[in-house]
Amino acid sequence: MLLHILNRAPDTPACRQALSALGPADRLLLIEDGVIGALPAQRAAFPGVEGRLYALHEDLEARGLLGRHADGIQVVDVEGFVALTEACERTVSWY
Repeated sequence: MLLHILNRAPDTPACRQALSALGPADRLLLIEDGVIGALPAQRAAFPGVEGRLYALHEDLEARGLLGRHADGIQVVDVEGFVALTEACERTVSWY
């Protein structure tokens, strides 16, 4: 199981590449500008990632998006980020 870390918005090549590389057990964490993908209007950009999609609390808060994320997206803080990295075999960053 890999942790894919995406710091770009859903309409970017990096997002498309991350989604194409995502395995069935992999996790996807949205950070920095990637948290825009946590908005309900963007949720369709992440098909098939139900239960495996996370957004970083601090980056949602910094962009004024805290509490505006779509259902099914798990919000994690920095400690949760660390826990995800520990639970996964490797991490892959997409930017």
